Amino acid sequence: MSQNIVIILGHPDNSKPHFIKALATAYQQAAEEAGHQVELIDVSQLTFPLLRSKEEFETGAPPEPIKQAQSKIAKADHLVLLYPLWLGTMPALVKGFLEQVLRPDFAFKIDASGRHWKKHLRGKSARIVITMGMPAPVYRWYFRAHGLKNLERNVLGFCGIKPIKASLIGMVEENNSNRHQLWLNRMRKYGSKGI
Repeated sequence: MSQNIVIILGHPDNSKPHFIKALATAYQQAAEEAGHQVELIDVSQLTFPLLRSKEEFETGAPPEPIKQAQSKIAKADHLVLLYPLWLGTMPALVKGFLEQVLRPDFAFKIDASGRHWKKHLRGKSARIVITMGMPAPVYRWYFRAHGLKNLERNVLGFCGIKPIKASLIGMVEENNSNRHQLWLNRMRKYGSKGI
């Protein structure tokens, strides 16, 4: 079954090639070859301010690049978010992007009591792909993948996105073409299946 897929490439540095870009490209090409409709949002190419107050988050008007991203996400069946692990979590640019995009009335709606909310992004699934210099099991088991868990439960899950699958790719800075090829092949498989 064909899906609408949005790939959110969250590496802040677009001045040189990164393995994460190759992963996103492998996913996108395989998804398109399988008949899925794919939109790419490259966060490093967007210009938007950081939110600085509760009022701005709740009632401020999103800038045009954010409105365009919201439009793409609203139409999506599946989201793929890729970013490098920086200081145990996502880079600040990705966090700022998510704060801008996942605003009240777009991603969720809280009732007047402030105790109940409606999840506006129900029916969408996601895959999170995180690259890192350390071995992935160290991040998952020793550091308990706190940044990933926060994103799954308190951000995407809060908006109704599920199921959420995660791919943790460690040791990306090592020049290991076999490991890199293994992950590129996995991303192609995920892309062709739209998962």
